[in-house]
Formats: sequence, C-alpha cells, structure tokens
Amino acid sequence: MGTNAQKKSATNRTRRAIVNILKQQGATDAQELASHLSISAMAVRQHLYALQAEQLVTYYEEAREMGRPAKLWQLTPAADRLFPDGYADLTLSLLDSVKEAFGEAGLEQLLDVRTRHQLEAYQSAIPAQTSLGQKLEALASLRTEEGYMAEIQTLDEGTFLLIENHCPICAAATACTGLCARELEIFQRILLDAVVERTEHIIAGERRCVYRVSRQD
Repeated sequence: MGTNAQKKSATNRTRRAIVNILKQQGATDAQELASHLSISAMAVRQHLYALQAEQLVTYYEEAREMGRPAKLWQLTPAADRLFPDGYADLTLSLLDSVKEAFGEAGLEQLLDVRTRHQLEAYQSAIPAQTSLGQKLEALASLRTEEGYMAEIQTLDEGTFLLIENHCPICAAATACTGLCARELEIFQRILLDAVVERTEHIIAGERRCVYRVSRQD
C-alpha cells in the first residue's frame, strides 16, 4: 500500500473512531476525544471540521468557569447512515404488508413469534445460574452483536444501567411501538430476579435507550 493510501486509511479509521465515541458518549469536546484517541486536540479538531463539512457532526457551546466556552461535538441525524439500520425499508414494507393482509391481530401474532424466538436465543446463551451483573454483561454482548452498541454501567450494589447507544430497528420500532414493548418484556423475562425500567428512549427523541435494572428485594 502506498504512502497516500496508508494516510487515507489512517484518516478514515480515526474519523470512524471519533464517530463511534460520539455515538456512545454523546456530546464531547475535542480534548476528551483526543485523550481517547491518544492524539492531539488540534488533530481531533481537524477531523471534526472535516466531518462537519460532510454534515455528520455539529457542535454547541458550553460556558466554562475559566476561559472561552467549550465546543461540544455531537452527531447529526445524517450520521445514522453509518450504523446498522436493520434493513429499515424492507422491515417497514413487511410490517405494512402483514397489517394489510392480517390486520392488527396478525401483527400481534407476528410479534409473539418474534418475541418467542428472541427469548429462546437469549436464554440459550445466558446461563441462568449466574449473578445479575453477569447476566447483564452477557445480554449486552448479544445486543452489541445485533447492532445495539450496548454497555453496562454499575450504579451501586444490585443496580445497573443497560445502555443501548444505537437502535438498528429504529424505523420499524417507530412504526410499530409493539417492538419496543416486547423488548422490555424480553429483558424482564431474562432477568427474572430483577426489576427492569426503561428510563431513556430513542423513539421518544432521546440519544439512546437506557434500562435501569435493580435486584428485587
């Protein structure tokens, strides 16, 4: 590979890494991005301005106690195309076809089948005789493989956050809210010894989906 091609490849990798960090963390300043990537803040800003020219990122200013306001960079809706979309157009078309052919009852039956298959797949992959934290880590790994960019945060003893930074079925879930309801049901059935509550929701306009998981007393 020639020198120019190597530089282009390195540039693309760095910009993709920036996009991934912004997807996972939300609005972030150049200095923090630089610390993640082990490059200078000036180099990060050059990449950010290039991504801004492609309309993939934007920023807003946040006042700081000392010095000038900080620019906090975040992804634009146009950046969604860089992440898995779960074949949105095909899924929407199929949902509309099922509803037209079989009505709401048929759609509910389809969701029942999908829920059963998904539950069986998770149950076979997540050992029942493990701690709540271990179950959540296994669930997050499965969800990440499906495109949800999932991670676990521990709040305190027995309380966790399951965070999904991306929704690969967002378009379908917007058109069919039953998909989101069924996912919450699946999590609760997988985590029988816990209470699961959705606290943030992409469909409601928030950046990510977050589930608060607490061990039952």
